[in-house]
Amino acid sequence: MTDLSRLSGRERQVPEALLIRARQLRQQQTCSEQILWECLRARRLNGVKFRRQHNIGQLIADFYCHKARLVIEIDGSIHQSRTEQDAERDAWMQACGLQVLRVTNEEVQNHLESILSEILRQVSKPLSPGLPCIHKLES
Repeated sequence: MTDLSRLSGRERQVPEALLIRARQLRQQQTCSEQILWECLRARRLNGVKFRRQHNIGQLIADFYCHKARLVIEIDGSIHQSRTEQDAERDAWMQACGLQVLRVTNEEVQNHLESILSEILRQVSKPLSPGLPCIHKLES
């Protein structure tokens, strides 16, 4: 396992166990993840490329757009008790120069158009210069 010295660096290495877990999560998507993925996959949203269950350091993001450095996390009922952990994850990702957009299952299922509009707004924002990711997130 190699420390992530720069988030967008070519030398980034991800532990094998994390790669396996990301593959499992892709195969076991929640209903909300399936709904959003159908809108994001194959550059369907304004030609922007998204990845699902993407490894970022020691984390797995539900969806990630490298071009916009945007992480999209869908929070389900299990996340209600994990707000502190989510805040730590968000702070770490933001320290790495990433934008984080959190939405709930209910928002995806009942307000998909407004979620997609917000995603488009986020990917259209001008990017600030990339920041080195020197913070380690303890798991």
